[in-house]
Amino acid sequence: MGVKNLWDILESCKKKLPLHHLQNKRVCVDLSCWMVQLQNINKSYVAATDKFYLISLFHRLKALIAFNCSLIFVTDGSIPSLKLSTYKRRLGSVTEVTSEETNASSLRRNMGSVFSCMIKDAKFLGMALGIPCLDGLEEAEAQCALLNSESLCDGCFTADSDVFLFGARTVYRDICLGEGGYVVCYEMADIEKKLGFGRNSLIALALLLGSDYSPGVRGFGLETACEVVKLIGDGVILQRITSEGLAFARKKEPKKRGQILNGDANKENNPFHKLSINGSEPNPQDKQCLQVINAYLKPKCHSPDSEAVHRVLFQHPFRRNELQQMCAEFFGWASEKTDEYILPKIAERNLRRFINLRKTSSEVGLQLPLYELPVTCPISAIIKSRKVQGRECFEVAWEEMEGLKTSTVPADLVESACPEKIMEFEVRKAEAKKPKRTARSKKSESSAAMSEVNQRLHDLLVDVEAQSNAISSVTLHHPVGPRSAESAVINPYPDVTASKVVKSQQIIGRQIDVIDLSESETEASPEHARKARELRLFIASIKDDAS
Repeated sequence: MGVKNLWDILESCKKKLPLHHLQNKRVCVDLSCWMVQLQNINKSYVAATDKFYLISLFHRLKALIAFNCSLIFVTDGSIPSLKLSTYKRRLGSVTEVTSEETNASSLRRNMGSVFSCMIKDAKFLGMALGIPCLDGLEEAEAQCALLNSESLCDGCFTADSDVFLFGARTVYRDICLGEGGYVVCYEMADIEKKLGFGRNSLIALALLLGSDYSPGVRGFGLETACEVVKLIGDGVILQRITSEGLAFARKKEPKKRGQILNGDANKENNPFHKLSINGSEPNPQDKQCLQVINAYLKPKCHSPDSEAVHRVLFQHPFRRNELQQMCAEFFGWASEKTDEYILPKIAERNLRRFINLRKTSSEVGLQLPLYELPVTCPISAIIKSRKVQGRECFEVAWEEMEGLKTSTVPADLVESACPEKIMEFEVRKAEAKKPKRTARSKKSESSAAMSEVNQRLHDLLVDVEAQSNAISSVTLHHPVGPRSAESAVINPYPDVTASKVVKSQQIIGRQIDVIDLSESETEASPEHARKARELRLFIASIKDDAS
């Protein structure tokens, strides 16, 4: 719960931020608050498994992992003595808190309860996903607030409003996944600016309205409490309460500001007079004020320089095998289904980390090309461009990602991580768009070349024919009837005798008879020999091209 009605007071400071606001942030999680939320969801729906709350936690975690949001689970430790009555009331116990319990510093929790077992399951799931857990000494929200105030994390996930009283600066109260997902965020800077309440003022409101540590002042309304605390001021409110107690809360609100600020001499009209009316003894409740204030200002937590804190600040590895075993045991999932859910998110997280590396290198003046970086780019190649829910994306192949070959990631991430890969993809795509030579076009080109060769051969043959007419010793051999000059060919081979007739020879798709002109090359004219030699060379070149 935290402080009664405090979330209502802070309503004007509430902000809904898109999920990507958590990108590259480190956030502490009050694990008990998350499990209560998810347990309530489990009660609202009929689930096929009693581990529905754990499935919901799994999907919440994988969504944040994809944004490279580094989470730290923080669990509750012992119960502070000031909270015992509240704790028993929540459990429905009618047993009064004994004096021994009140004097004790804290009380150990029942680690065998159903809720404690849920916490153990959540911690095991977190460890498999590489999420460390810090077991708090007492209040988990107090430990989260300390890490946040010391700038060891960027914010806290909790629904307990007293996290601000412990010193938190940024609080995420709720999270919504899916399309248009968001987180509900409160900033202490906005609370100070808009409402005028600092940490001390919020502690004073807890004393007046009631909290886990104090019952509050009966009949003291929300508006009255806020107005009184504002009038006193954040700088002195705790000092006045410490020195004068809560006697002022048992009197009516002063109508004039001067009565509060100037300290009216009339004690009956002075709300900060520590004695009640008619000179009675101070209310025993006033004696607890200092304890409550100290509980908020100095909670029992691991110090920022402790070994326990240092351990959770390091990056922890993703344990794929352990996650597969857990999902098979609790959810009945095959290993392939588990991989299908989580591996694309792990790959996207790795891509965001690579982006941070390049950005950091650029900030320090190291403009290294992609292939000269000491860390290999997670993307090996871009396969194709896609559009997912109206958003431009790329289907990419991953480098050295066991169990995952390809997945789809937003195009802006690829642009930030490796624009060189996009250029390579565009070049390949442009080359693929060039017109390809089809078999038909090749055939037409071959036919055109054949026609040209035939024409050249015809011209050469006609020329040789004209030269051969000058030789008187020509003997014509024709197998069937007369032939036209176009079909007759002078034998270009001098080693073939005149008595030997070559019936036919296939030249570039045409049937041409061969005619012997002489017994030897010496009987032919020099011009005839030259033409025959030229024809032989031409035919040989055609054969070479054809082969």
